[in-house]
Formats: sequence, C-alpha cells, structure tokens
Amino acid sequence: MTAPRIISGTAPVLIVADHASTAVPPGILLGIDPALLETHIGIAIGTAALAEALAFALDAPAVIATVSRLVVDLNRDPDEPSGIPAASDGHVIPGNLALSDAERSLRLAAIHTPYHTAIDAAVAAHRPQLLLSIHSFTPQLATAPAEARPWPIGLLHNTDSRAPRLALPLLAARGLHVGDNEPYSGNTLNYTMDRHAEARGLPYLGIEVRNDGLRDAAGVAHWCAILADTTHQLLRQLR
Repeated sequence: MTAPRIISGTAPVLIVADHASTAVPPGILLGIDPALLETHIGIAIGTAALAEALAFALDAPAVIATVSRLVVDLNRDPDEPSGIPAASDGHVIPGNLALSDAERSLRLAAIHTPYHTAIDAAVAAHRPQLLLSIHSFTPQLATAPAEARPWPIGLLHNTDSRAPRLALPLLAARGLHVGDNEPYSGNTLNYTMDRHAEARGLPYLGIEVRNDGLRDAAGVAHWCAILADTTHQLLRQLR
C-alpha cells in the first residue's frame, strides 16, 4: 500500500493535492523515459510545494499524493480507463497498456483506495468548512498547439459553485485574469471534489495554477500568499 502524505492542522479547511508526486512504486514499469515523470504529464508541477506552503500558512490539514499520475490518476474514477492512463499529451505509456484486470485492481487498491480513504478520514476528523484541491496546468499542450491558455489561474467546479462564485471576484480584484472552469471543466474533470465535497454538500475550490508560476520558491510563495488571503476572505463570506 502507498499512503499519501498527511499534514496536520486546525483550520476549518482541508487541502488536497492529487498529482503532487513523480514517484513510481517498486515493481511498476511504465516503459517511458524517466525524464517524462518530471514534466506536466507525470506531475502537476509545483503543487506539492504549494499545498504544503498553504497548509502551513493557514494551519490547515492536507492530504498530498505520493505517486505519479501516470501510475494511477487519483482524480479519476477508478472504474474508468483513464484511472490508469494509456497515454498523456501524445506520449504512450507502454507499461499501462496490457494490464490484466487483476493487475489493475491491485494497483488501484494499493494507491487509489488509500488516498481517498485518507481524505474521507480527514473530512471526518476535521469537519472542514471548505475543501481546496490544488492542481497546476501547462501553458501549452503538445496535442493542442493552437489552444491558448492565457489564465495564470483557473477555478474548476461542477454543480456546486458557491465558493468559486465568491472567489472569482476576489482574485479578479487583484488584477488576475481568472479562468472560470478553465483550462479544464469541473463538469467533467472533478472526481476528487465530486466524491469528497459535492457528495457531502461541502463548498470547495478546484484551483488550477499555470505551472510556469510555480517553478521556483518565489513563485510558490507568491501564489501561497494570494491563495491564503483569498481563503481567509472566502471563509468569512461563506459563514
């Protein structure tokens, strides 16, 4: 079993980071150039550092993934083929192509289940008023070279848009061009928040920071300050 990293905290906020690691557990062979694990297809770049910084800035509990999204995508339904991706942004993942049902079930049980069980436990223990899901996105997809991604930050949401509707103007007031369900839509890519927030009626923010803003400590500190202040204001408004 591969457990997520847990950070303790007392604030009424729970932080999760689904794609925060490049690690591949022993015995799993993806069949790719290891350098790809350091790119956006292997990890949501900068999210481990940002989630940790936010947890300490807010004194908030956090659940942070410790396995690459190419091994198991923790923000996907485990019953869907994309839960163990066969390809990502034009790169085939050979080691994921011919998994037997038994091998697939074992991988999901060892990685996907413990991660979401840990989030369930954190929600039960801390009873948060707000969930923050920390992601990052690449400025340019190789498979969509004509698709512009001008937003430095986007907020994703599905049917529950309470928190994003409050947070969007707070971020825009800072002069930020904020994507509303951009560069992805929370109507389709929202598994973790659908499961742990929407299903419980908990307000949440699916946060997507463009990863060119998270590639050094200064960038992480910049976004941590913005998101910590926004979270404080958001909690006041939600109350």
